[in-house]
Amino acid sequence: MIPWLGNKPAFPSVTRALREPNGLLAAGGALTPEWLLAAYRHGIFPWFNDGEPILWWSPDPRMVVFPDQVRITRSLRKTLRNAAYEIRLDHDFPAVIRACAAPRDPRGGTWITPEIQDAYIRMHELGYAHSVETYIDGELAGGLYGMAVGRAFYGESMFSRRTDASKIAFAHLARFLEQREFRVLDCQMTTSHLASLGGQEISRATFVQLLDEATQEGPPPARWPMNGAQAPWT
Repeated sequence: MIPWLGNKPAFPSVTRALREPNGLLAAGGALTPEWLLAAYRHGIFPWFNDGEPILWWSPDPRMVVFPDQVRITRSLRKTLRNAAYEIRLDHDFPAVIRACAAPRDPRGGTWITPEIQDAYIRMHELGYAHSVETYIDGELAGGLYGMAVGRAFYGESMFSRRTDASKIAFAHLARFLEQREFRVLDCQMTTSHLASLGGQEISRATFVQLLDEATQEGPPPARWPMNGAQAPWT
């Protein structure tokens, strides 16, 4: 059994999360800024389907990318150097989260519900949630969004309408985070795609300890400069 959360943004210790399903910690609460910030600072994130209560997770192990260790394959590096594209930060966050929410198989369905979209758009307005956008031929071709708290970035979702468009956004994000001395890029769940980009598993205890420092560092929340990650790849 998992606890049902009350009216205040307080979570049980992540050590109480279930092993199966991996990381399920609690249910209930709300998706207000206060709840989301309390969750992310402790390595917890919401993930639930439409019609379900809010479910909060903290899996073990945790997949992360350290910004200075992102893996750029030879083919991706060639694309980064030679392809005609433009990277924009925080230019059209609502368009990015809507694109990430679009169903990816014929059966439809998405965990990025209208409730989730509204919550993260609000966090974007407050300077915590950010988008990295790849434009090709003037069109939004791919990108990603996530949360920045202190010097920790929590990736939420990515999408791609053109070949490698989300990988281009990810590579520029990692370089931007490294330049700004971010400590970690959280990927939440382990996937082969993220592993190919440099993702590695660390224990939840190590991750939470890292957050104890990283979330207390850095500048105050603010919108990222639109051209802040636009520099050509070398």
